[in-house]
Amino acid sequence: MPDKILIVDDEVHLAKILQFTLEHAGYEVVTAFDGQEALDLVEREGFDLIILDLMLPLVDGYKVCNILKKDKRFSAIPVIILSARDFEGMDIEEEIEAELLMSKPFNTGNLLVEISQLLESSCRE
Repeated sequence: MPDKILIVDDEVHLAKILQFTLEHAGYEVVTAFDGQEALDLVEREGFDLIILDLMLPLVDGYKVCNILKKDKRFSAIPVIILSARDFEGMDIEEEIEAELLMSKPFNTGNLLVEISQLLESSCRE
């Protein structure tokens, strides 16, 4: 059974490109376009990994990530933050408990490697 990934991004075009790319890599992919939809989906369905934008309508990515990481049912799900925000020189680790921070634009090959590594390490725990 393929790993199930949730993509949360309000840029529909980017979310669809990511979905296409990840499905071609063999993953099952679900998309959400705002933070509340993401939280509802995580509550209803199990995910192996979440790719999350920070600037989202309704509930921003910071809140979504922190809500999930504080909930014992979901805290083990690896979260990749994919944002247009520049993380260089920021002390963002204190604000957000994601496993990985990546800036847009991003390298698809690097993202696929990171996803694979995070899924492997989360399976071993």
